[in-house]
Amino acid sequence: MDQKPARVRIVDAAYELMLSIGLARTTTKEIAKAAGCSEAALYKYFSGKEELFVTVLAERLPRLIGLLDELTAGEGSVEGNLTDIARHAALFYEQTFPMAASLYAEPQLKRRHEQGVGGVESGPHLPIQQLDAYLRAEQGVGRVRAGADTYAAASLLLGACAHRAFAYSTLPGGQPPPPPLDDFAASLARTLLAGIS
Repeated sequence: MDQKPARVRIVDAAYELMLSIGLARTTTKEIAKAAGCSEAALYKYFSGKEELFVTVLAERLPRLIGLLDELTAGEGSVEGNLTDIARHAALFYEQTFPMAASLYAEPQLKRRHEQGVGGVESGPHLPIQQLDAYLRAEQGVGRVRAGADTYAAASLLLGACAHRAFAYSTLPGGQPPPPPLDDFAASLARTLLAGIS
């Protein structure tokens, strides 16, 4: 038997199941079984599958929200910061896409999920808002051009990272692999910065 605390085992099991079979097909019963606990024990820690999904995003995937929280205008280079964000975002979306894709296939499931996370501060809009706030702060210290649309810039960078995950996860076998992640992130940051610096 795994000696990890029950909460850790539950989050680990949720991550593995959501990654392998998707959010829609993962049930709290399966998560509890994989974690070696009862479903009642799972509910001691989490209100349901939706809260577990948000926890998996925050605790088991490449850091994106935390990284965006730590950005400070005037520190490091803007290009370096954007490259780092692009790298982490691409990894984050690459792992999130297989988990959450089923939400968009079934409108009823998506509505139920949205209701389930109603009280939890989460959603795909948050990274865009955080990156927009960082870019506006950089505007304030003169490292991003005055008048540049920082919200559009944030949307372009994160949208490109999300699209990379979608585009290359749906390719049939035998297709060329995506450009190396570091090259993609650096090129994306450099191109975006050319338009706003």
